[in-house]
Amino acid sequence: MLDAFLLIGLPYLAITTAIVGSYWRLRAHRFSYSARSSQFLEHRQLLLGSAPWHIGIFVVLLGHIVAFLLPGVWKAILAVPGALVAIEIVGMAAAVLSLVGLSLLIVRRVTSGRVQAVTTTMDLVVAGLLLAQVAVGLLTAVQLRYGAAWGMGTAVPYLWSLLTIHPDMTLVADLPLVFKLHLIGAWLLILLLPFTRLIHLLALPLSYLWRAPQLVIWTTMRRGEQPALARARADSRREFLKGGLGIAGASGLLAIGVSEKAVNFFKGPAPDGEAEAMLLQKKLVRLQLSAEERALELERRRSTFIQVARQADLSEVKGHYFIDYDMAPGLAFKGSDGWPIVRSAKCTHLGCTVGSEIDAQGRILCPCHISYFDVRTGQPNAGAPATVPLPEIGWALMDGAGTIMARKEPGQPIQGASDPMPLAGCTLFLTKPADRG
Repeated sequence: MLDAFLLIGLPYLAITTAIVGSYWRLRAHRFSYSARSSQFLEHRQLLLGSAPWHIGIFVVLLGHIVAFLLPGVWKAILAVPGALVAIEIVGMAAAVLSLVGLSLLIVRRVTSGRVQAVTTTMDLVVAGLLLAQVAVGLLTAVQLRYGAAWGMGTAVPYLWSLLTIHPDMTLVADLPLVFKLHLIGAWLLILLLPFTRLIHLLALPLSYLWRAPQLVIWTTMRRGEQPALARARADSRREFLKGGLGIAGASGLLAIGVSEKAVNFFKGPAPDGEAEAMLLQKKLVRLQLSAEERALELERRRSTFIQVARQADLSEVKGHYFIDYDMAPGLAFKGSDGWPIVRSAKCTHLGCTVGSEIDAQGRILCPCHISYFDVRTGQPNAGAPATVPLPEIGWALMDGAGTIMARKEPGQPIQGASDPMPLAGCTLFLTKPADRG
């Protein structure tokens, strides 16, 4: 119930409040839309904090926005070798930069008497919430590595489900608490947007793009105000017209230069025999792979046993991958007692393939959303996104003549031989589940 409110109710409450409250403030208090500058009160300390804060938070927000609005482009970027590591490093560096800058701004606000005079309670609340949000985001990046990759399968679909009015909180409900705190902090900031100086984010000075330049003239009564102001206005209009004509001319020349490239871009490349042949070759390869997969699936449906590996080749530190009857990945290990351990390698959270390396605690890792599974029991670690253990798969050990020397069904004790040592030369097979006949 609490998750439903925090992950569905709070987002819609925050978005609705932000839209309605921002419109109300624009109509009722139009001239409060921009943030009150305190630069003239204290400049040096403001520069030391404001520059790193704005640079860092801009880089962080840019990554979030591109991943949300252009998921296809983001996935293409991540497909480049080394891009994921580079994004992680840049993101963490930008978060640290913004954290340092914001901390300096908060210190300035609470220690400068002049700045305190124009500081409200909501200013302090927003500053504290921003500091906590950046800190929690940085902690999330440190604890749950490679969020730029796994977020594409969780956070981004979750946000789009909210936007399309088909909320699906199951995409993020099982993620660790630190990530959910980061989400909740974002919704709280959106909720407070209309009632704080954060509203200045919506006050984009677009009119500055076409208004005439302003000239400020300091004068005295002896010089006469009216003639100077009249000359300033006339010069300002002339300079504005010259600048506008220059921009228009440059834009026209640029448009002529790139028009052919733009037309070719939308038309697409001209037909090329070699390119078409390569495309057909790729299609043929995909069809062959699909045919091989279907043939393998048919073979498994007809087989009572599926060969995995020799018992002697199984390892206690690294699992052996195989494909089970459901065409899903599985892993086979050698237990400390010498008997095989055979489990599904499909994570019970969102279906990612778990790793084969066993850590010092006897666990394997799902790298998608950071869940650790105990190899012997299949149980996930406490607090992991996955809550269901990895299923056990039935197996049998056969000698060279095809005689079953030992076998084990899920949840049942081992039948047959009592000592695995003499069976080192046997081969490990999967046994067909009872529900598959």
